[in-house]
Amino acid sequence: MTPTEPSTMAAASTYQQLRGHLAALKLHAAAEALPGVLDQATDQGWGLTAALERLLAIEVDADTARRLAGRLRFACLPTAATLEDFDTDAASGVDPALIRELGTCRYLETATNVLLVGPPGTGKTHLAVGLARAAVHAGYRTYVTTAADLAARCHRAAIEGRWATTMRFYAGPTLLVIDELGYLPLPAEASAALFQVISQRYLKTSTIITTNRSVASWGDILGDTTVAAAMLDRLLHRSVVLHLDGESYRLRAHQAAADTLRHSVTGNTRTP
Repeated sequence: MTPTEPSTMAAASTYQQLRGHLAALKLHAAAEALPGVLDQATDQGWGLTAALERLLAIEVDADTARRLAGRLRFACLPTAATLEDFDTDAASGVDPALIRELGTCRYLETATNVLLVGPPGTGKTHLAVGLARAAVHAGYRTYVTTAADLAARCHRAAIEGRWATTMRFYAGPTLLVIDELGYLPLPAEASAALFQVISQRYLKTSTIITTNRSVASWGDILGDTTVAAAMLDRLLHRSVVLHLDGESYRLRAHQAAADTLRHSVTGNTRTP
């Protein structure tokens, strides 16, 4: 036996114990990275503190990524839209500085609501999803739904005796996005469900609503002017209202595609 063997065996035992400790503490990313970090520490002459910092930084990064992935799954974002992709030049009446301010998510700290009002295709859903994505990345629990889906879910909950549980679900997220209010007729009980959701979130958490109808016509949307007035009173008490206008995003995209095809055909056509 050479003089170095006991030392080598002791080091191997310590290494296995360290990996076991990391696994027991559920620091799986750190355990996986341990061999590489130790090799790097040896090659670059790191001290114990530097090696430990690097190992824990790997675990923190992995934990941050897991939490973000979980928030993204919960949020149910319907598209890949981001605030960076939003065309503020095409959305007349929208202040780019206000969009950037909303993108900081500071409005969530004061439970401020955001109402996006405008005709179809002007970017309301894009902006709402972009704000929701920004909130998710900032660490806020966020959930996106449509007015029709919310109404249907609350209706099923009432039938199945899960009303209180469903109300707690909608009250929970720091940001709740309710898309497409006014696009489809809502059943009679939907106005009560929507009012209950807004009331439970009032002054506690933020709600974003997109609608193609002016607030003056919400009584027609909900089928009850009293409920509409009470709900608007809560939403507008602390809110930002954006009126979007301009040419439809989808019509612009269709026109751009048609122009591209036309130029392609024209450019490839040769006279004999």
